[in-house]
Amino acid sequence: MQIFKEIGPLKAFLVEKRKQGNTIGFVATMGALHEGHLKLVRDSRNDNSTTICSIFVNPSQFNNPADLQKYPRTLEKDILMLTETGCDALFCPEVDTMYNQESRLRFDFGQLDKVMEGQFRPGHFSGVALVVSKLFHIVEPDIAYFGQKDWQQFAIIRQLVSELKFNVTLKSVQTLREANGLAMSSRNARLSSADREKAGLISQMLQWAVDKLKGGAAIHDVKKMVTEKLQTEAGFTVEYFEVADSENLTLLNNVTESARPILCIAVFVGDVRLIDNMFL
Repeated sequence: MQIFKEIGPLKAFLVEKRKQGNTIGFVATMGALHEGHLKLVRDSRNDNSTTICSIFVNPSQFNNPADLQKYPRTLEKDILMLTETGCDALFCPEVDTMYNQESRLRFDFGQLDKVMEGQFRPGHFSGVALVVSKLFHIVEPDIAYFGQKDWQQFAIIRQLVSELKFNVTLKSVQTLREANGLAMSSRNARLSSADREKAGLISQMLQWAVDKLKGGAAIHDVKKMVTEKLQTEAGFTVEYFEVADSENLTLLNNVTESARPILCIAVFVGDVRLIDNMFL
């Protein structure tokens, strides 16, 4: 696997690959890789001649400086994992390479970035859109792969691609889970072993909610029961739990209002913030 820290050499590498008729698959990450990330890389390898992964902890998407500081950084381990998975190239730039000056650009996605994550992390999706735009311009991938766990992010990137006419196909890949059902996340590494095991209750309650809603229960009642269960019995703090239209992220009062509803949740387990979702 070739490793690039600068934009020029990476672009030159990609030019040669395209001259050979290769298609380019791209997986954008912030590092601290786990099996969920590697699944994206494997899917890209199955679909494309060349697979590029990026590792960049993007400061512009953190509205909490402490969260940025605590974000796990495991580059040497990540490189080994990517090499063993067969990734062709890694782009791991320094902050100055991606932001040689303070950016004045701000993105507004209307409804998409005002609810759920957008409500509790103001500016987060503007930072995501900014760095993804930069990465798409640098890599110019044929297909880009994202995990379903960050569904709201995927919906926003999908809008970004449509609005700015990026010539890239987006693929959302199903969330991989740990043995107890906990969605794989880089943040899981910050959990104690006891909290990590207990956090499996999040996905269990999502599945319980799906079953109840399919059985005709009211969204309001299901949200209340899930929140009480997680907070009272597990001691977690539920930041939000919503049922939304998976296309436009409109929050639903009734599941019949959408052709494809999705349940989205954000929970603090101690001081670690975890998100998850499940399609109805």
